[in-house]
Amino acid sequence: MCGRYYINDETAKEIEKLIRQINDSLLLACKERDVYPSGKAPVIIGQNDRMLAEEFTWGFPGFDKKSVIFNARSETALEKKTFRDSVKERRCIIPATGFYEWSEKKDKYFFRSPDHRVLLFAGFYRQYEGSERFVILTTQANASLEGIHHRMPLILEPEEAESWMFDSEATDILLHKKQGLLEKEVKGQLSLFD
Repeated sequence: MCGRYYINDETAKEIEKLIRQINDSLLLACKERDVYPSGKAPVIIGQNDRMLAEEFTWGFPGFDKKSVIFNARSETALEKKTFRDSVKERRCIIPATGFYEWSEKKDKYFFRSPDHRVLLFAGFYRQYEGSERFVILTTQANASLEGIHHRMPLILEPEEAESWMFDSEATDILLHKKQGLLEKEVKGQLSLFD
Protein backbone atom coordinates (compact mmCIF):
# COMPACT_ATOMS: atom_id res chain seq x y z
CA MET A 1 0.00 0.00 0.00
CA CYS A 2 1.16 3.50 -0.61
CA GLY A 3 -0.87 6.21 1.10
CA ARG A 4 1.66 9.03 1.18
CA TYR A 5 4.87 9.81 -0.64
CA TYR A 6 7.48 12.56 -0.74
CA ILE A 7 8.78 14.71 -3.60
CA ASN A 8 11.46 17.40 -3.82
CA ASP A 9 13.79 19.06 -6.34
CA GLU A 10 15.48 15.70 -7.04
CA THR A 11 12.09 14.51 -8.27
CA ALA A 12 12.00 17.43 -10.73
CA LYS A 13 15.53 16.61 -11.93
CA GLU A 14 14.54 13.00 -12.63
CA ILE A 15 11.47 14.12 -14.56
CA GLU A 16 13.69 16.39 -16.62
CA LYS A 17 16.05 13.48 -17.38
CA LEU A 18 13.17 11.36 -18.64
CA ILE A 19 11.38 14.00 -20.70
CA ARG A 20 14.31 16.36 -21.38
CA GLN A 21 12.22 19.47 -20.75
CA ILE A 22 10.08 20.60 -17.85
CA ASN A 23 7.98 23.74 -17.62
CA ASP A 24 8.13 26.20 -14.73
CA SER A 25 4.70 25.34 -13.34
CA LEU A 26 5.70 21.69 -13.04
CA LEU A 27 8.94 22.68 -11.30
CA LEU A 28 6.79 24.48 -8.73
CA ALA A 29 4.65 21.34 -8.36
CA CYS A 30 7.83 19.49 -7.31
CA LYS A 31 8.45 21.70 -4.31
CA GLU A 32 9.54 19.76 -1.24
CA ARG A 33 6.40 18.20 0.23
CA ASP A 34 4.42 15.12 1.10
CA VAL A 35 1.77 14.04 -1.42
CA TYR A 36 -1.55 12.69 -0.11
CA PRO A 37 -4.49 11.01 -1.88
CA SER A 38 -6.74 13.62 -3.54
CA GLY A 39 -3.75 15.98 -3.88
CA LYS A 40 -2.15 17.07 -7.13
CA ALA A 41 1.25 15.72 -8.09
CA PRO A 42 3.53 15.48 -11.12
CA VAL A 43 3.21 12.38 -13.31
CA ILE A 44 4.86 11.31 -16.55
CA ILE A 45 2.62 10.19 -19.38
CA GLY A 46 3.26 8.92 -22.90
CA GLN A 47 1.81 10.77 -25.86
CA ASN A 48 2.71 10.36 -29.54
CA ASP A 49 5.80 8.29 -28.63
CA ARG A 50 7.06 11.05 -26.32
CA MET A 51 7.11 11.30 -22.56
CA LEU A 52 5.48 14.40 -21.10
CA ALA A 53 5.10 15.65 -17.54
CA GLU A 54 1.72 16.77 -16.24
CA GLU A 55 0.14 17.49 -12.88
CA PHE A 56 -2.77 15.14 -12.05
CA THR A 57 -4.89 14.41 -8.98
CA TRP A 58 -4.04 11.26 -7.01
CA GLY A 59 -6.97 8.86 -6.78
CA PHE A 60 -10.11 7.83 -8.64
CA PRO A 61 -13.42 8.73 -6.97
CA GLY A 62 -14.74 5.78 -4.97
CA PHE A 63 -17.99 4.05 -5.80
CA ASP A 64 -19.71 5.88 -2.94
CA LYS A 65 -18.39 9.24 -4.29
CA LYS A 66 -16.95 9.97 -0.82
CA SER A 67 -13.88 7.75 -0.75
CA VAL A 68 -10.85 7.70 -3.05
CA ILE A 69 -9.24 4.71 -4.77
CA PHE A 70 -5.55 5.60 -4.78
CA ASN A 71 -3.88 2.15 -5.13
CA ALA A 72 -4.58 -0.93 -7.26
CA ARG A 73 -3.05 -4.39 -6.99
CA SER A 74 -0.73 -5.00 -9.93
CA GLU A 75 -1.54 -8.71 -9.89
CA THR A 76 -5.26 -8.14 -10.62
CA ALA A 77 -5.47 -4.67 -12.22
CA LEU A 78 -6.04 -6.09 -15.71
CA GLU A 79 -8.95 -8.18 -14.39
CA LYS A 80 -10.81 -5.29 -12.72
CA LYS A 81 -13.32 -3.40 -14.86
CA THR A 82 -12.52 -0.14 -13.03
CA PHE A 83 -8.81 -0.35 -13.95
CA ARG A 84 -8.44 -2.59 -17.03
CA ASP A 85 -8.78 -0.01 -19.83
CA SER A 86 -6.62 2.55 -18.04
CA VAL A 87 -3.83 0.00 -17.45
CA LYS A 88 -3.97 -1.05 -21.10
CA GLU A 89 -4.21 2.43 -22.63
CA ARG A 90 -3.20 5.13 -20.12
CA ARG A 91 -0.15 4.05 -18.16
CA CYS A 92 1.89 6.65 -16.29
CA ILE A 93 4.92 6.96 -14.05
CA ILE A 94 4.79 8.71 -10.70
CA PRO A 95 8.23 9.98 -9.61
CA ALA A 96 8.90 10.15 -5.87
CA THR A 97 11.88 10.67 -3.61
CA GLY A 98 10.45 8.04 -1.26
CA PHE A 99 7.28 6.79 0.40
CA TYR A 100 5.93 6.24 3.90
CA GLU A 101 4.43 3.25 5.67
CA TRP A 102 3.25 2.79 9.22
CA SER A 103 3.60 -0.31 11.36
CA GLU A 104 0.71 -1.76 13.38
CA LYS A 105 2.20 0.12 16.34
CA LYS A 106 1.87 3.35 14.28
CA ASP A 107 5.64 3.79 13.88
CA LYS A 108 6.33 5.84 10.75
CA TYR A 109 8.90 4.54 8.24
CA PHE A 110 10.34 6.23 5.16
CA PHE A 111 11.52 4.08 2.24
CA ARG A 112 13.82 5.18 -0.55
CA SER A 113 16.31 3.84 -3.04
CA PRO A 114 19.61 2.77 -1.43
CA ASP A 115 21.49 4.99 -3.92
CA HIS A 116 19.05 7.85 -3.19
CA ARG A 117 17.86 8.06 -6.79
CA VAL A 118 14.25 8.93 -7.43
CA LEU A 119 11.75 6.05 -7.36
CA LEU A 120 9.48 5.59 -10.37
CA PHE A 121 6.09 4.16 -9.37
CA ALA A 122 4.05 2.42 -12.06
CA GLY A 123 0.55 3.78 -12.39
CA PHE A 124 -2.31 4.58 -14.70
CA TYR A 125 -4.77 7.43 -15.16
CA ARG A 126 -8.10 8.49 -16.59
CA GLN A 127 -10.32 11.54 -16.69
CA TYR A 128 -13.12 12.09 -14.18
CA GLU A 129 -15.37 15.14 -14.36
CA GLY A 130 -12.88 17.18 -16.36
CA SER A 131 -9.71 16.39 -14.40
CA GLU A 132 -7.05 13.75 -14.92
CA ARG A 133 -6.62 11.36 -11.99
CA PHE A 134 -4.00 8.67 -11.35
CA VAL A 135 -3.68 5.50 -9.30
CA ILE A 136 -0.43 3.90 -8.05
CA LEU A 137 0.00 0.17 -8.65
CA THR A 138 1.12 -1.89 -5.67
CA THR A 139 2.71 -5.32 -5.41
CA GLN A 140 3.64 -7.87 -2.75
CA ALA A 141 6.12 -6.29 -0.35
CA ASN A 142 9.68 -7.60 -0.31
CA ALA A 143 12.05 -7.98 2.67
CA SER A 144 12.47 -4.18 2.87
CA LEU A 145 8.98 -3.84 4.35
CA GLU A 146 8.96 -7.08 6.35
CA GLY A 147 6.92 -6.71 9.52
CA ILE A 148 5.63 -3.27 8.49
CA HIS A 149 3.28 -3.79 5.55
CA HIS A 150 2.41 -6.56 3.06
CA ARG A 151 2.16 -4.23 0.02
CA MET A 152 4.49 -1.71 -1.62
CA PRO A 153 4.44 0.48 -4.73
CA LEU A 154 5.37 -1.24 -8.00
CA ILE A 155 8.71 0.43 -8.70
CA LEU A 156 10.16 0.64 -12.22
CA GLU A 157 13.83 0.91 -13.05
CA PRO A 158 14.74 3.94 -15.25
CA GLU A 159 15.49 1.60 -18.18
CA GLU A 160 11.94 0.16 -17.88
CA ALA A 161 10.20 3.54 -18.18
CA GLU A 162 9.77 3.57 -21.96
CA SER A 163 8.61 -0.04 -22.04
CA TRP A 164 6.00 0.71 -19.38
CA MET A 165 4.74 3.71 -21.32
CA PHE A 166 4.82 2.45 -24.90
CA ASP A 167 5.14 -1.35 -25.06
CA SER A 168 1.78 -3.00 -24.37
CA GLU A 169 3.35 -6.45 -24.62
CA ALA A 170 5.72 -5.61 -21.74
CA THR A 171 2.87 -4.51 -19.46
CA ASP A 172 2.05 -7.94 -18.04
CA ILE A 173 5.72 -8.71 -17.38
CA LEU A 174 6.27 -5.40 -15.60
CA LEU A 175 3.09 -5.84 -13.54
CA HIS A 176 4.69 -8.97 -12.03
CA LYS A 177 8.33 -7.88 -11.77
CA LYS A 178 10.46 -8.56 -8.73
CA GLN A 179 11.12 -5.48 -6.61
CA GLY A 180 14.55 -4.26 -5.59
CA LEU A 181 15.39 -3.73 -1.96
CA LEU A 182 14.98 -0.32 -0.36
CA GLU A 183 16.56 1.70 2.41
CA LYS A 184 14.37 2.20 5.49
CA GLU A 185 14.50 5.16 7.85
CA VAL A 186 12.76 5.40 11.18
CA LYS A 187 13.36 8.14 13.76
CA GLY A 188 16.62 9.17 12.11
CA GLN A 189 18.04 5.66 11.87
CA LEU A 190 18.81 4.05 8.52
CA SER A 191 18.95 0.38 7.66
CA LEU A 192 19.64 -1.28 4.33
CA PHE A 193 18.31 -4.72 3.48
CA ASP A 194 20.33 -7.07 1.30
